[in-house]
Amino acid sequence: MRILLTNDDGIYAEGIYAAYKALSKIADVTVVAPDNEQSSVGHGITLFYPLFAKKICPEKHFEGHAVSGKPADCVKFGVSVLLKGKKPDLIISGINWGGNDGCSVFYSGTVAGAREGALMGIKSFAISLNCFDDPQFDEASKFTAKLARWVHKNHLPVGTFFNVNVPVGKPKGTRFTRQGTDPIHEIFEKRKTPTARHYYWMSAKAPVYKNDNDVDTYALNNNYITITPIHCDMTNEDFLSTLALKKI
Repeated sequence: MRILLTNDDGIYAEGIYAAYKALSKIADVTVVAPDNEQSSVGHGITLFYPLFAKKICPEKHFEGHAVSGKPADCVKFGVSVLLKGKKPDLIISGINWGGNDGCSVFYSGTVAGAREGALMGIKSFAISLNCFDDPQFDEASKFTAKLARWVHKNHLPVGTFFNVNVPVGKPKGTRFTRQGTDPIHEIFEKRKTPTARHYYWMSAKAPVYKNDNDVDTYALNNNYITITPIHCDMTNEDFLSTLALKKI
């Protein structure tokens, strides 16, 4: 099995090394990741600046390729340049530090890395650890390897990828879930520079909790590993059929 591994936390992040360590035992892994943090960049790509790439060996002692771009750039560059158009069997994006459930799917560079793979017709999944303080990647890395074997052997519809979130500690189990759509409520804290210039620091308030284990956000909060199938075609098919009967 040949795997292309990327992330949005950057090639020096602990999470991508944890994933590499687990995956390299079962597959031939090519690491292509941003040369610096690219969290919450969504599915952006680099068009108006050059892309620089260099082979590096971080202190964790794995060989990888650092790209001066975003996660989607890394996937494109990895497949087209490093692998010379020979598609890998699987693209994995992560392990991200912090959950990417619910509406975070739209903002996440980690999720975009997997989505880019699905757009190329390659089986893909994004995986995140729902932790923002002192992350322990052991459970998440074991599950990354386990899911990689499962995805490699099983069918995914064309244009569909998995978005996976792992809770902190020992999970209760695994659930296939829907993506939550409750909005993330932004909070803008007004601050002042030493020169008395005002600026704003954005943070967020989590959605109100609901006891619904069919939705990724709430199942994750209930300590389940969540696997959400996401498809790239965002067309509202039912509404499209209705619109076909109307005129403008």
